Amino acid sequence: MTIPNIITLFRFLLVPAVVFALLTEEVGWAFAGFLAAAVSDGVDGFIARQFDQRSELGAYLDPIADKLLLVSVFVVLGYMGHLPLWLVVAAVSRDALIVGGVVLSTVMGNPVAMKPLLVSKANTLAQLLLAALVLASLSLSFTLGIFYDGLVYLCGLLTAASGAAYLVSWIKHMGGYVDTGTPQGRG
Repeated sequence: MTIPNIITLFRFLLVPAVVFALLTEEVGWAFAGFLAAAVSDGVDGFIARQFDQRSELGAYLDPIADKLLLVSVFVVLGYMGHLPLWLVVAAVSRDALIVGGVVLSTVMGNPVAMKPLLVSKANTLAQLLLAALVLASLSLSFTLGIFYDGLVYLCGLLTAASGAAYLVSWIKHMGGYVDTGTPQGRG
């Protein structure tokens, strides 16, 4: 158990605290918890790289903690009417598609190596920015105006593009194709 893994476990504990704060309309606490999670994510990554404390456990826990927080906040903000339900459904469905594909490929004896795609990183960044700005606007009482609409549609577009990219990648993997598009073993 490394220091970065302990910090990541702390992020797991922040998830129910942030959700509870949102549901009890303590949005200032929810925003503070969300920011604490974001800072701790950066800190654990820095420590892991700088002090060579990377671990296989951390490689799995870190993205799970990030996704759990982001999906939970998206679902609650959607439930509360602060995010459009179509975006929440799209984001959760994309993540379920990815997890389902990983599980299915593992069960079928052809596990997928998890490599984040550039479009997926952009999607996560846009979703984090949207969640943070909505939480900030709720806790600090300001409006995002047209910027909110643009960010919502950008998240929707990136979510769809990321889901499609992962689906294509998964289909190629399961079909035995390598990155060149040539079936393996048929040279």
